[in-house]
Amino acid sequence: MHEFTPEVEAIADEILSYSLHRLKTDPPLDGPMSAEDLFAAVGNTITARGLGGQAALEVFTKVLAKACISTDHPRNLAFIPSAPSEYANLFDLVVGASALYGGSWQEGSGAVFAENQALRWLSDLAGLPDTAGGVFVQGGTMGNLSALVVARAEARKRWPETSRWAIACSREAHSSIASAAQVMDVDLLLVDPDSQGKLRGGAVASEIDAFHSRQSARIFAVVATAGTTNLGIIDDLTGLGRITKERDIWFHVDGAYGLAALCAPTLKPKFAGIEMADSFIVDPHKWLFAPFDACALIYREPRLARAVHTQHASYLDTLQDDDAWNPSDYAIHLTRRTRGLPFWFSLAAHGTDAYAEAMEATLHVAHEAAEKIRRHPNLDLVCEPELSVVAFTRRGWSAAEYQQWSDRLLADQVGFVPPSSHHGKPILRFAIVNPWTKVADVEAILATL
Repeated sequence: MHEFTPEVEAIADEILSYSLHRLKTDPPLDGPMSAEDLFAAVGNTITARGLGGQAALEVFTKVLAKACISTDHPRNLAFIPSAPSEYANLFDLVVGASALYGGSWQEGSGAVFAENQALRWLSDLAGLPDTAGGVFVQGGTMGNLSALVVARAEARKRWPETSRWAIACSREAHSSIASAAQVMDVDLLLVDPDSQGKLRGGAVASEIDAFHSRQSARIFAVVATAGTTNLGIIDDLTGLGRITKERDIWFHVDGAYGLAALCAPTLKPKFAGIEMADSFIVDPHKWLFAPFDACALIYREPRLARAVHTQHASYLDTLQDDDAWNPSDYAIHLTRRTRGLPFWFSLAAHGTDAYAEAMEATLHVAHEAAEKIRRHPNLDLVCEPELSVVAFTRRGWSAAEYQQWSDRLLADQVGFVPPSSHHGKPILRFAIVNPWTKVADVEAILATL
């Protein structure tokens, strides 16, 4: 298994050829198959003697890969898709081939140094101090949970007599916040956003004060969203930052999707207040052109996270040098791949100006999509797009008709746009994060409505 034989070399050539072809050509949209159909096509792939490299590769390229929807297809506008740059994808091959370990400075100082420079760029965009830092984790759920665990630890120092804790957030906050609360066994104070869908500082302040007057639990963190997944709405970061400072409460910003737009000159002013955050996340695999999976988790004072997350065992003592930056110390993990390196390589190779240009290009397409929806005889915008999510409705359609249209769109290989909902009513939404998505792609989908 661990010898580079002529057979392995031949398969390596085929894998590299397949990878390069995938990078150079328009990606297929493809779509899911049932488990029964997949088994009928490939059977049991795990056998005592093995299929051999050639046969296993054919199983993947001819069947399994085609049963996956390409997240980087220009007409995949579902959820928040992904659009890794060619450099980022290529360097992901390097990361996989290099057997790098990213949990400690001792074992991966070069890789950790590079990741930290990418984190520094994000920290600078947010206006955090030079001492800010963090780590790349698997995704936004792990990033939010890790930050909130640190927030609670800090609150315990301030209010040691408190036995029950709670997080304040918008009713429109990402589902990962409720998940974190469940894992941590803390309560949620859900605050209604305003008519524009924004969580406002004044409303949260009133709700927190009322909550503390009637409950024994104490709010230890306020979570703002910098670009909601469903509609792309940015909460009142300035107001929320101000009221948390007044109450000595941790201010966390979930910017998994939207904070990427800090690098867009036209949108950066919308994130005023992010500089007050005690922690924030942003996922480069969403709108910063990195491959899955990479969430940047950044703390204003990373020493606080280190005190909470560092794991202790006799075999780990050698890693605990006072000056060592061990990424495993800043989140709920120990073993980790150097998942931030493909993002670093693309950023280092292209430069930050190219990132701003790519971001502005997606925003232009989103603006044009909104204009075309306004002029469409059958469609209505749900709200004016604040970022690159464009949400709209089809007049006269039931929820079943939305789903039937979506299924047909994918079956015809036109696009992937599953329905969502807003205030209990079905909607459609375009999440435009791919610079390869053109206005013509939007027009092709709208023509079916």
